[in-house]
Amino acid sequence: MVVERDEKRLDKRFISEWKGRENEDCLWWNGSWWSWNRLNDMAKDCEVKLKDAGFAKGQRIAIILPNSPIVIALSIACWKLGGAVAPINARTGLGNLKRTLQILDPAAVFVSENNELLAPDVKKSRFGVFVAPLDEPLPPFKCVKGIPENEDHAVIFSTSGTSGRPKAVPCTHSNLLANIDPIKKHVPGLLDDDSIILNVLPNFHSFGFNMSGMLSLMSGIRQVVLSSFVPVDNTIEAIKVSGANIIIGVPTIMFFILGALAKRDERLKGMKFVITGGDRLDVKMNSRSKEYLGVGILEGYGLTECSPVVAVGQLADDSQIGTVGKFFDNYEVQIRDGEGKRLDINEEGVLWVKGPCVVSGYFRDDANTRERFEDGWFNTGDVVRIDKDGYVRIVDRATDIIIVSGFNVYPREVENVLCEHPAVQSAAAVGEKNRMTGEIVKAFVLLKEGKKATQKELTDYCKKNLAHYKVPHKIGFLKELPISPAGKVLRRELRKIEIDK
Repeated sequence: MVVERDEKRLDKRFISEWKGRENEDCLWWNGSWWSWNRLNDMAKDCEVKLKDAGFAKGQRIAIILPNSPIVIALSIACWKLGGAVAPINARTGLGNLKRTLQILDPAAVFVSENNELLAPDVKKSRFGVFVAPLDEPLPPFKCVKGIPENEDHAVIFSTSGTSGRPKAVPCTHSNLLANIDPIKKHVPGLLDDDSIILNVLPNFHSFGFNMSGMLSLMSGIRQVVLSSFVPVDNTIEAIKVSGANIIIGVPTIMFFILGALAKRDERLKGMKFVITGGDRLDVKMNSRSKEYLGVGILEGYGLTECSPVVAVGQLADDSQIGTVGKFFDNYEVQIRDGEGKRLDINEEGVLWVKGPCVVSGYFRDDANTRERFEDGWFNTGDVVRIDKDGYVRIVDRATDIIIVSGFNVYPREVENVLCEHPAVQSAAAVGEKNRMTGEIVKAFVLLKEGKKATQKELTDYCKKNLAHYKVPHKIGFLKELPISPAGKVLRRELRKIEIDK
């Protein structure tokens, strides 16, 4: 079917894909297929209830829900009313969650049952918090007054700054569509009529929301929606039953899928593509993917501020292993040194990008915007090397971000929590390589004079105040932290120190 795709808004693009496909399969959920009509009916119901609740143009709703039909329906409804959705990680920790909501200023917050925001003392806050069923109509609710912003904002993703404080990345409709539209040309065969994409990456992750859910929906491709990746055997069974033939995930997901298949001595048939991003891929995984899934892995690279894909492999060719493929054609690219001076494109340096996928700045945050954006250019903070054929290799991170299972962990956030413990004087967190998750967090603390604390006590304290993937797996005790002449903690020295767990 040939569909005109010149619409500049996600809701209009959805309608153009829905027309002519009304009774065809759209998404697989809990063992059965939903038609495009069924999803559209749910979106219409959400639209009516949002409007009746007082939702206005330029406002936002926060979604703290697992992948599900209601997330997609709410998003479409919100866009049709001129608003934006803000998906948030339910396991981010109550303190960070409340700070994030203060930044987002939502008109309504939709959560699953038993969410800690439903606690009586928390519900006294000015945010309206409502339980949303995952695949049934919304119950009645009432919006609060959120200050309107740009009606072009479509999705606002929450992340953490280098200070460990939350910040928000507002992607417009045109940002997201500019990231979706090049893919058909860049990866031939990915969006053929027989493609079925596994939508299992969490929706609060820009890679999951846009490159699993929206890529499918806005391209007329079927998707398999799973609320959770674990247990991994359930994911494998869902792939087999639904016929999913494209996996888009982070390396950690592939590690567990391939491990489970190896344990079962099982090979999946009919897989067309496996694409990973969010963290560096272990090149050894490529041969395992060929053995158990029948295809190699395309590695990609992106950032939330780029909606999110910047580059991705085009063919599962062994010559590309270790690279993240080539840049999308709609990016301008510069290589600069640490002081911002422009270098030759084939020199190793910090990657700066510009283009229609790049957001204009952070939501209500001029300070962080000035730090990373300059005349439309965005400083990725990543050191790269581009070969003569245009293949991109990520050399290192210019920042000290730790990446656990594809999710960013900022050392300062972990350190701030540790320093709130009454026995801790100071702390420093670094990443340690890990076969399953890419990295784990390990931390070092200096205790206050006369105070005592155990590794378990500090770990339990972090579990109460941090998302699970941010909690240090190892905590060591030092008399002093290694410091540079400029007074900065030498994290490279801390990475060398072994900690017995």
